[in-house]
Amino acid sequence: MIGKKILLAENNIDGQSTHMCKVFIESGCQVKTANNGRTAFEEIIRDHYDLVITDMDLPQADGLGLLKRIKEVNASLPVILISANARVEEAVEAMKLGAKDFLLKPLTLKMIEIIVSYISNGLKATHQNVSNGKFTIITKNKEMKRILKLAKEVADSNASVFIQGESGTGKELFARHIHNYSSRKDKAFVAINCAALPESLLESELFGHEKGSFTGAISRKKGKFELANHGTLLLDEISEMNYQLQSKLLRVLQEREIDRIGGTAPVPVDVRFIATTNRDIEKQIDEGKFREDLHYRLHVIPFYLPPLRERKDDIPWLADYFIEKYCDINRRSVKGLTQEALASLMQMPWKGNVREFENVIERAVLMCKGDFIDAEHLFLTEKNKQPVTAAHPFMPTISLKEMEKNVIFTTLDQTNGNRTHAAEILGISVRTLRNKLNEYRKKMEIQ
Repeated sequence: MIGKKILLAENNIDGQSTHMCKVFIESGCQVKTANNGRTAFEEIIRDHYDLVITDMDLPQADGLGLLKRIKEVNASLPVILISANARVEEAVEAMKLGAKDFLLKPLTLKMIEIIVSYISNGLKATHQNVSNGKFTIITKNKEMKRILKLAKEVADSNASVFIQGESGTGKELFARHIHNYSSRKDKAFVAINCAALPESLLESELFGHEKGSFTGAISRKKGKFELANHGTLLLDEISEMNYQLQSKLLRVLQEREIDRIGGTAPVPVDVRFIATTNRDIEKQIDEGKFREDLHYRLHVIPFYLPPLRERKDDIPWLADYFIEKYCDINRRSVKGLTQEALASLMQMPWKGNVREFENVIERAVLMCKGDFIDAEHLFLTEKNKQPVTAAHPFMPTISLKEMEKNVIFTTLDQTNGNRTHAAEILGISVRTLRNKLNEYRKKMEIQ
């Protein structure tokens, strides 16, 4: 968080604002204040900020006006609006314009701490931006957060890492996460899929070759080991590697040097190895398909990534993330999921894990013609549809939707209308809560 910059736009910097600034500064942030909308906007044009907090009641451009202008010049800049006398219409309009949250004064210490956590977590549900920012891990799951924390702690060692997990759990993403937190982060991250290449070509790709070493070798070529020198080499699906080639890889791990095909002298390499597999490696060893000594060399720091069906509390957060991603890509304006759609997603077995989940959400965004994705948009064939069954064998006196609505409004009452705090208690994202409230409001207007 050190170095994060916040712009606080308020008409009058009172005692609470001073306290809020103090909490931000103690958390390692830099805070700049502006007492009107024009000054605030000039600051945003002049300097870089990670977060803007603005009062609704501002001279020379109110909070909504400032929010609109900010989004015109920097659509990705997070903006939180605060107000002492907010109307529902203003809150709805703020969310439509792209506000990250709308908080009511006076702000409690808990609310200020939530804003601090926004900055710490990149305004996502505890996610890390991995590698060069194109790779993101989204999770709220306790076990996944523990694994990510452990990965950061061991990232700076040179020990080999062995990652196991089903297809689609994000093994390559996790490998990039480790690289990103290591001292090699500014060096190359090179990945090779051992299952995607035939044996003869895989050896050449890994070790490289000299000119004329075989038919078609018209020039010298560096292999992945050399390309990853001083960086990280990911051996994806290593259990698919030929047994003979495993012996050559073992020598590289032991000697830290390679022999190009057709070469006359060994070439030293400094590489951090990360290997992944979706197979039961112990079974592979017992069946004589994988070298036990190579396994020992690679299995210095082991990780197991749980399948999506074991971390279903991440499904609402992943859905929000992928909906936003594919709305941006396809220029759609889908706001979220209906309760029926979310229930369907929660009951799916997800054999393809996060990769399959992402594909389903991408398709649903394209299929959806309204504001909310319904269950019918998720699965195109009868084979993929899963029945939504009741959790308990009783006949409710009110519908599931009414129960949900009652719980949401009761929680909002208990938190004095604080959506962020309410969403935390409910175990859903602020985006999902906002969309639910919009859905209820639209139904009331129709009635």
